[in-house]
Amino acid sequence: MPPGNPATPTGIATINSTVTAPFTLRVIPRDQHTISRKDVSPNALRVLYRLREAGFGAYLVGGAVRDLLVGGRPKDFDVATDATPEQVKQLFRNCRLIGRRFRLAHVVFGREIIEVATFRANSDDGSGDREVENGMLVRDNVYGSIEDDAVRRDFTCNALYYAIEDFSVRDYVGGFEDVLARRMKLIGDPEQRYREDPVRMLRAVRLAAKLDFEIEPATAAPIPRLASLLDEAAPARLFEEVLKLFLSGHGVASFEGLERHGLLAALFPESAAALKSNRSGALRSFVVEGLRSTDERVANDEPVSPAFLFALLLWPAFCRTLIALQRQGLAPEEAQRRAADRVTLHQLTTIALPRRFSLPMQEIWLLQSRFGSRQRKRVFRTLTHPRFRAAFDFLVLRQAASSEHAADIEFWREAQQQSGRELESALDSLHVEGVAEEGAPKRRRRRRRSSAAAGE
Repeated sequence: MPPGNPATPTGIATINSTVTAPFTLRVIPRDQHTISRKDVSPNALRVLYRLREAGFGAYLVGGAVRDLLVGGRPKDFDVATDATPEQVKQLFRNCRLIGRRFRLAHVVFGREIIEVATFRANSDDGSGDREVENGMLVRDNVYGSIEDDAVRRDFTCNALYYAIEDFSVRDYVGGFEDVLARRMKLIGDPEQRYREDPVRMLRAVRLAAKLDFEIEPATAAPIPRLASLLDEAAPARLFEEVLKLFLSGHGVASFEGLERHGLLAALFPESAAALKSNRSGALRSFVVEGLRSTDERVANDEPVSPAFLFALLLWPAFCRTLIALQRQGLAPEEAQRRAADRVTLHQLTTIALPRRFSLPMQEIWLLQSRFGSRQRKRVFRTLTHPRFRAAFDFLVLRQAASSEHAADIEFWREAQQQSGRELESALDSLHVEGVAEEGAPKRRRRRRRSSAAAGE
């Protein structure tokens, strides 16, 4: 412990009524950490100071403290306090109380919301405000001390408290050193913590990808064995987690982390199976390239779409299902429609993909087969389709898996830049060339499956 630290109280806090975890308070003074008030939201500072002036403990907590320590720029600033939600509401007219499972106070400053949470206890006081079903915590509104609150958090790096009264960082579980070592470590027994909330496995991968942290071996070890527990998580919650994994600017690292820890098959079982059976690795190259492109868009503050993301992640499943249906003798267009519907329906059992995203996703897939057409009416219909631009961008990404799309990409890129008359003239020229070639002897060609059906 560095010199100059005050005496450090020690004790034992209870995790989930059965497991105890020792804690040692380490106070890191202002001159030994990098957090500055100028990097903290002014609205968060207002909340901290008012709580403190009212006689309550008030701390910046969790991801904001962690990110500031590693030089990041937090998007959200959360506050922890010993004031109850009702007491917080009395202090702030711009406050609303939310949540049943986890009662919180939201202090609203225009478009910014400062979330204020009361310290939670780790044991049930018999009031009925804490409920556990099948080992999963479904309600948690029993209040406790800051020590209780620290050890009940998921990862040590998220259990750091920035104290507004002296600008120190309070560490009860060794999180400060873990942040400096860029290490993700669960508080308590990893298997029990994952069983309590299986989504913590996804959070471990996501935060490691975001922060460029390594998941500590004991924290990582149970994940492949417990991945199936995600089946018990709410599909709507998994949808939100997938968006955080892949639309926050670190999609490639998240994808690789899911693969490495055996979680990809739990989230996307049919796509994972298709990737495993695709011996050339072309489908995986396509997915990774698409995620890399998405990361670049996020970095450049360009819009990203959940529909496009799921079209990308489920494309391997679509290709594999399409092959199976075509082998049954279905006509190409019918096979494509059925494959799209089947993949979507199966995925909904795991992740609640809203129709406002699933329908555009399917349109992106079904437009792929139109890019090989040069018929005048079909070309103009494709160009005016609401999903054309997304589908064309998808086609461009498919070059990562197969170079055979180069001619189509060139044609449709030029078509977008031409006027209607110029495009008609170009199509007429293509038609005349095709007629002229009809007089030449033709070699008999074997019918080839589409690149989609062939899995690229």
